[in-house]
Amino acid sequence: MPVSAIQKVATAQNGVGAFILPCKRITLRYCDWAGSSKGMNAYLKTQLGVFAKRNPQIEIQVYKKHNHHPVITANYLNGHEKTVNVKNMTPEGVREKIELLRNSSPEKNKRVPSKPVTSINENVRGIWSPFHGAKIKI
Repeated sequence: MPVSAIQKVATAQNGVGAFILPCKRITLRYCDWAGSSKGMNAYLKTQLGVFAKRNPQIEIQVYKKHNHHPVITANYLNGHEKTVNVKNMTPEGVREKIELLRNSSPEKNKRVPSKPVTSINENVRGIWSPFHGAKIKI
């Protein structure tokens, strides 16, 4: 059986025809001289090129802001945005946060509905009986 290319990317269900990464843009904001941006500066100089080569589908923007703490912002295909403060982090910590934003879902956290607990006993301890427990001397 010959192998053929995918004709159309499925838009309704991600992963059916091809996987589309939900993260479309990562914006890095840092200060050039502030001490809280040391990790971000080191990351930009050493590791950002490697990340950009491995993820060509993500647009990367870098802005220099004076007197601000370093911040990473991720924009997703559905219009949502997530921001993480990377103040006083090491370059490895900055890398982990960027990868977390790249891999995370753009949806907001939802509370999982809990099912009510059903039991044959009315109580966690079981059914009480006067024959259980220590004997009381009168």
